[in-house]
Amino acid sequence: MYEVFRTDHGVLSQLEQPKEGCWINMVGPTSRELNEIAEMYEIDLTDLATALDEEESSRISLEDGYTLILVDIPTPEVRHEKKMYTTIPLGIILKSDTIITICKEETPILTYFIRNKIKEFSTKKKMRFIYQLLYRSAASYQINLRLIDKKRIEIEERVMGNTTDMDLIELHELESTLVYFATSLRSNSIVLERLRRYKRIEQYPEDMELLEDVTVEYQQAIEMTSIYRDVIDGTRQLLSSVIDNRLNNVMKRLTSLTVLMAIPTIISGIWGMNTAEKYMPFATVPYGFAIICIGIVVVCIFVIWYMKKKKML
Repeated sequence: MYEVFRTDHGVLSQLEQPKEGCWINMVGPTSRELNEIAEMYEIDLTDLATALDEEESSRISLEDGYTLILVDIPTPEVRHEKKMYTTIPLGIILKSDTIITICKEETPILTYFIRNKIKEFSTKKKMRFIYQLLYRSAASYQINLRLIDKKRIEIEERVMGNTTDMDLIELHELESTLVYFATSLRSNSIVLERLRRYKRIEQYPEDMELLEDVTVEYQQAIEMTSIYRDVIDGTRQLLSSVIDNRLNNVMKRLTSLTVLMAIPTIISGIWGMNTAEKYMPFATVPYGFAIICIGIVVVCIFVIWYMKKKKML
């Protein structure tokens, strides 16, 4: 589907048909809708549908009569029955009198504009609109990064409790998400640098100030991504070490129990050999069986004391 909006006197209103100075927001458009907009504004259909390809990377393409801008924006997704995050392309096409956005799915970044929550937002100030859009994108990255770190903290707090293999899997997914974020943020930063030199549409001093703010926000998001990747890597190593240490403790206890169980087995085996009674100690002594059992207990107690002293138990 697609919706048409335009601001007049600071008020955003929805239109039934595209007009000069409008914003066309396309969300998961059909082939018919893509063809309709492509014919109406003389845009290559391939360029219009580029944003629907998840493998497309951020870039700026200068075409005859319009400019195509592709940036990556964060979006949630479900992996291994857990809410994670990834990035999807957002296409922006600049015409002389219209701005068109194309995205595969609905995103809070664009919804924020539709609800008219952005100060000094105007569909007629195209470069400012793009910078505001990128600013919201950078803010969204930072929000998602904080949520990722919050999940990491929750896993870290379970290290001394009920740690499971799923915690390792979730940490891996969080680390994969940060890889996607880092790649997308670097690509978006390159787009920002090219927008700084963009001359097709006049840029006002206020727009350049906003561009500086966007650049700072993206740089901060890149630094946060790098820090959180290092922290998650440390948490994953800690979790792996704790699981390995628990396994070692279990094996150590099992080995100690095996040694203790071997003591009565060896002694009873020796006294159970088929030899003459006169050669077997305590064979003819009253309460000989009890004496042997007490001896086994004493030996086992001594071995337990020795193992605890050597921290084997």
